[in-house]
Amino acid sequence: MTASSHLQPSEHASLDLSANQRWSERHRSAWRDVREGLAQWPLVWTLAWLDIRLRYRGSLLGPFWLTLSTGAMVGAMGFLYAVLFRLELRDYIPFLALSLVLWNFLAALVGDSCVAFTSNEGMIRSVRMPFTLYAARIVVRNLVVLAHNAVVVLVVYLLLWSWPGATALLAIPGLVLWLVTALAVALLLGAICARLHDIPPIVASVMQMAFFISAVIWKPEQLAEREWVMVFNPFFCLLEVVRGPLIGVVPSALIAAAAAGYAVTLCGVAWVVFARVRGRIAFWL
Repeated sequence: MTASSHLQPSEHASLDLSANQRWSERHRSAWRDVREGLAQWPLVWTLAWLDIRLRYRGSLLGPFWLTLSTGAMVGAMGFLYAVLFRLELRDYIPFLALSLVLWNFLAALVGDSCVAFTSNEGMIRSVRMPFTLYAARIVVRNLVVLAHNAVVVLVVYLLLWSWPGATALLAIPGLVLWLVTALAVALLLGAICARLHDIPPIVASVMQMAFFISAVIWKPEQLAEREWVMVFNPFFCLLEVVRGPLIGVVPSALIAAAAAGYAVTLCGVAWVVFARVRGRIAFWL
């Protein structure tokens, strides 16, 4: 017989109540962490901007070097793949430019999220700050880089005189969804990678595979009658709800619902994990 079998019903109830109380306290602590972290947005912005300045210290063009490299890649790949895929250049170049810019943001965000806490080990050990602050710092930093790279898309639109029109406004809900999901990804991967240091290489391999199967350099219409399978790709769905409106295409209700479903699921998993392990992160570093 186990030790628990000798407990009286009242003792079992007290143990269950204690477990529920501990779980409730973890949720309250996690919510307080998120609330306090987001409330310190001026500090988040300052730290994110400092990261960018330190990364490009001594550089003449700063983050615009990344903009130039993205533009060069769009120019080189655009003409080549337009010929290989037999696509209209005027339609394919804006698609490719927007796809690469948005994917670079997603890939950089996921990669940085893996070291959200481990890269701030010294600060976490010496200063009591909300963990959400470090996650938000990553989101803001990559948003600033995304804004720099958006210049490539604007230049392409101007050169080809191709504008999405009022349809582009539909990208706003997608961007809001991205912001919430990005914070969840940073909290989730930051916590997991603080405990398991061999996860970042696995994540990098997954992102590399996702690049080729998520219709970044090829159009989903090329799948013809099999295009429906893309709804099972969370990377594609989240990418399409922002990319589609910006190239004048309204995402289907199925893609939009799938993107929202994936985002809600990810946020739920991130919340459960973060609430459970938040108190141990500092000891794992």
